[in-house]
Amino acid sequence: MTMRLRESADGTTIPGPMQRDGPIRVALVEDKRVIREGLGEILGRSPGIECVGAYASVELALPGLDRAPCDVLLLDIHLPGMSGVDGVRVVRDRFPDTRVLMLTVYEEEEMVFDSIRNGASGYLLKKTPPRQIVEAVRQAVEGGSPLSPEIARRMVEHFRKTGGPSRSDPELTGQERELLRLLAEGHSYQTAAERLEISINTVRDHVRSLYDKLHVHSKSQAVSTALRRGLID
Repeated sequence: MTMRLRESADGTTIPGPMQRDGPIRVALVEDKRVIREGLGEILGRSPGIECVGAYASVELALPGLDRAPCDVLLLDIHLPGMSGVDGVRVVRDRFPDTRVLMLTVYEEEEMVFDSIRNGASGYLLKKTPPRQIVEAVRQAVEGGSPLSPEIARRMVEHFRKTGGPSRSDPELTGQERELLRLLAEGHSYQTAAERLEISINTVRDHVRSLYDKLHVHSKSQAVSTALRRGLID
């Protein structure tokens, strides 16, 4: 798998959807053995997905990922040793092409936001049905930011309470705002393009424009910034 890169107006490199040349390589970090083995088996049996590693901690995962890199990492947020929140940043720094999806039984707002700020591409509750977790993996590879509905609702409620429009807010077009709403719902570039009835290249151009206007470098940052500043409902 390779990642298509685009350059923004300020020279920032922007990741786009990964270009597939084989199965999606997935690894997971989960300290509970039953969950780790069960989820690993589900992923390994899913068409187009290869489970390349299952680890009990971030510390064990890092050398494992050196030996067997993955495209998407499912990362438990509560772990012995290094927490998942801190682990996101370490993984993203060491393996910048890896998309990280957080897994948790909780819905703590601060942990959600800290994980996203540290580079997580999505956030899923462990009670999410297996088929939806598999679909979230595919969405992440396509550039989406999958969120469990409960997590998305918490984010919206939080930003509605704490954020509001600023006088310095950028001027976004109607289509840019609608694209942000779709990305906040977890849509990939492809499904967003279909909803907006535009080409996927136009979506990528809009994303590049949004990055420039919001001064961010990822879709997760764009969505959280837009929600916090009241740019989308």
